[in-house]
Amino acid sequence: MNIKFYLLVLVALLMQGCAKMEKKPLNIGHRGAMGHETENTITSVKKALELNVDMIEIDVFLIKSGELVVFHDEMLDSLTDTSGKIEDFTLEELQKVVVKGNHPIPTLDEIIETIDRLVVLNLELKGKNTAKPTLALLEKYFQKGWKKEDFVISSFLWDELATLRKLDNQIPIAILTEENPLDAIAIGKKLKAVAINPWWKTLTIENTQQLHDEGFQIYTYTVNEPKDIKSVTELGVDGIFCNFPERLH
Repeated sequence: MNIKFYLLVLVALLMQGCAKMEKKPLNIGHRGAMGHETENTITSVKKALELNVDMIEIDVFLIKSGELVVFHDEMLDSLTDTSGKIEDFTLEELQKVVVKGNHPIPTLDEIIETIDRLVVLNLELKGKNTAKPTLALLEKYFQKGWKKEDFVISSFLWDELATLRKLDNQIPIAILTEENPLDAIAIGKKLKAVAINPWWKTLTIENTQQLHDEGFQIYTYTVNEPKDIKSVTELGVDGIFCNFPERLH
């Protein structure tokens, strides 16, 4: 009788363990598929779609003439044929800038139109004063039938996320962290965030469990090496940002 009971318990535990191991995190294309194409370009986004990602992450700045553009660095110098701070340019001026690989800098509108609701778009608010115009732009798409769940808004600039949440109580928010991810729990709860997005090297079994216990999903960045992808998958993260999305299949 006892042996049968213990065998049943063992089988249940093994099944539980297998279920945990089989959990597949969301495949999040980092700046499109930047391991293949220049980051944050239309071509990179199309490549990520081609590689069957679940979500695409891109970066957003507000420029001098009032438009939102997609670019990662505050300065144009390292990735384009032009120097200077991206926020100081007008759209007309930026349209003459050439990104490495002979790409233009896209507007957020162009990226959204390219994705066309095929996957969720994670918008990282990279620059200051981006929350309000980003939401204003998204309203145009909500009127066309897009859902708030088609987007996740993330940022290291927690003040921007707070501004966004004051303007909209429903759009999904993710809190980006560089150091101890547990430090984001309080702000995450205050802003009703769906996820905390930590640097993968800061994750442990313990803090992963605690973040989940607090009700947050965990989308971790940027994990490119197969052994590291395996490691964070075994921790039970819910999504992985990767430059090479095919490595998550």
